[in-house]
Amino acid sequence: MKFLDEFKSFAVKGNMIDMAVGIIIGGAFGKIVSSLVNDVIMPPLGVLIGGVNFTGFKLTIKEAVADAAGTVTSQAVTLNYGQFIQNLFDFIIIAFAVFMMIKAMNRMRAKQEQPAPTPPPVPPQPTNEEKLLAEIRDLLKARN
Repeated sequence: MKFLDEFKSFAVKGNMIDMAVGIIIGGAFGKIVSSLVNDVIMPPLGVLIGGVNFTGFKLTIKEAVADAAGTVTSQAVTLNYGQFIQNLFDFIIIAFAVFMMIKAMNRMRAKQEQPAPTPPPVPPQPTNEEKLLAEIRDLLKARN
């Protein structure tokens, strides 16, 4: 029974739920960033470099083989480096977005963790001896 109790404790811990929420939001965030890259960033970048679509870049290692009727009997073997470039752009943008989000969270956390400014310490009151010595000094000054 102890194993089952440990598992139950683990499964309903707040950290486990937080992780599940993070994974779900991360999946949605990945779709948003992929759309940002594919639909917003890549089209102008493609125009800047002459209307080139990165996902279409590939190097054919072996051509497709077709029979006399034109039916493809063996698919072409290609090295799809354009898709790799696209995924690289996705990664860079996702990493930058996560970096900016964590940087903002750290800044907010630092503001929350700053202790309230404390007033400057009040100088200690003179002791009775110091007061007595000051009176004696003042009397001696007045005598001269």
